[in-house]
Amino acid sequence: MKILLIEDEPKTLSFIKKGLEENGYDVSTAMDGITGKQLALAGSHDLVISDIVLPGLDGKALCKQLRELNFNTPLLMLTALGGVGHVVEGLDSGADDYLVKPFEFQELLARIRTLTKRKEKEQSADNILRIGNLEMNLVTRNVNRGGVPIQLTAKEYALLEYFLRHKEKVLSRQEIVRNVWGLDFDTGTNVVEVYVNYLRRKVDKDYDTKLIHTQFGMGYIMRQPK
Repeated sequence: MKILLIEDEPKTLSFIKKGLEENGYDVSTAMDGITGKQLALAGSHDLVISDIVLPGLDGKALCKQLRELNFNTPLLMLTALGGVGHVVEGLDSGADDYLVKPFEFQELLARIRTLTKRKEKEQSADNILRIGNLEMNLVTRNVNRGGVPIQLTAKEYALLEYFLRHKEKVLSRQEIVRNVWGLDFDTGTNVVEVYVNYLRRKVDKDYDTKLIHTQFGMGYIMRQPK
């Protein structure tokens, strides 16, 4: 498992790199955003971990530029900027997850496992999940609605897959956090709401028939209105 770590503070970089390597990860490093971007585009990493405050190119700009180049590798942001506004900005830039410093190293490892976990292919011959005219191909990982391709980040894809596998069922925020983010505790942010809104903009915004619905006080449900 190859990880690109972008961090400009030498002690933090050394600490994280050592911990990851002790857990079996192959770690490449960069100490500024420009070098980090070059390594991300040139390498075949399974995950990018980036600080936000970086010389040359900050983490949010780095992430946004990578996503604009159709860079779909999962990206985890590490930062001391833990306010809700900073979290939302980081996610809006295209990050898949956001971990606030200081953090327990075991939590970092848990986030990494969740982001890099490869979904097991279904044993059935049909690898298509669908509702209405929305389709997800679990083999090619392509998503389309009415034949129009939908580009998703890794975390958006995971969330949509969870909705499709549990369509017509109300899913609580806690269920979503546990099954999509792999966490058994509240993140303390509105990350679920943020990502549901991302999906709505991509899946529902341009269509009269909405598929993702809010059940106030309960959670969310994916269903096709009858």
